[in-house]
Amino acid sequence: MTEWLGFVTGAICVWLTVRTNVWTFPVGIANNGFFLVVFATAGLYADAGLQVVFLALAAHGWWQWLRRDTAGERLAVRRGGPRILAAAIGAVIPATLLLTWLLTAVHDTAPFLDALTTALSLAAQWLLNTKRIENWYLWIAADLIYIPLYAAKGLYPTAAVYVLFLGLCLYGLHTWSREPALRPAGTAVAA
Repeated sequence: MTEWLGFVTGAICVWLTVRTNVWTFPVGIANNGFFLVVFATAGLYADAGLQVVFLALAAHGWWQWLRRDTAGERLAVRRGGPRILAAAIGAVIPATLLLTWLLTAVHDTAPFLDALTTALSLAAQWLLNTKRIENWYLWIAADLIYIPLYAAKGLYPTAAVYVLFLGLCLYGLHTWSREPALRPAGTAVAA
């Protein structure tokens, strides 16, 4: 039952993210609680711990998306550019190595993949909190690893929701790419 609640809240959370709807964060917080239980039970300790970190990141993202800049405008979708993406990926590599070492020590059932997906997810969430379009690339990479990992663990509803997440991430990348702030001046977007 907990896994199915994670499925439903996760699907709603990602859909709201695609729509750049701030309600993604409270729904995501509920999702984190459900998946914390699922992953701890499955022996995926980094994924379980990641849910705790996501709770804090969701609170930060919620605040970030609600606050206004000095001009009174809400945070807009924007590109991070090569330096931001390089920094995110640059953080993923040492985080993956460190987490793999730690997870091996605590007998995680899939230390490298658990570490890699955790590092990718943290970097993606950081980019999402600041509405950087590059978040979608990291979420897509993580989902492509999560799907077979969860299927191999027998977490079939979770693997299925990550297939859905992958589709929503592709749609999110497409949708966010159409944001006015990301288009060159004077260009229109076909309906």
